[in-house]
Amino acid sequence: MVNKHKLYSITLVSAAMILMLVNIVSAASFTYIANSNDNTVSVMDTSTNNVVATVSVGNNPVGLAVTPDGTAVYVANSGDNTVSVINSATNTVVATVPVGNQPYAVSVTQDGTSVDVANGDGTVSVIDTATYTVT
Repeated sequence: MVNKHKLYSITLVSAAMILMLVNIVSAASFTYIANSNDNTVSVMDTSTNNVVATVSVGNNPVGLAVTPDGTAVYVANSGDNTVSVINSATNTVVATVPVGNQPYAVSVTQDGTSVDVANGDGTVSVIDTATYTVT
């Protein structure tokens, strides 16, 4: 009886460990890297440490932020005074938003409804994430 109980416990622990491994593999996360010298953003799969996509954006990308739900990446392009919006599911630019002079940093609000852009001229542009317009 003791051996059956041990075998049952080992089987349960093994099954639980396999399920945990499956969740880790399927929950891949990504890191986005601004490449200011070639006007792109690299998308890196952190589970493999491989670049899985390179997205062309505006001129001289320097700062970026990901929405809380992970569906979009906002990229400040200081060379052409724009913010590129990348759809993270397709790794394509879905909008380019004109902002103030030399944007260098972006921040998405916690609710994901707007993006604050710090511009080099001391101003802040606020982008509505539903319409991709400066409010």
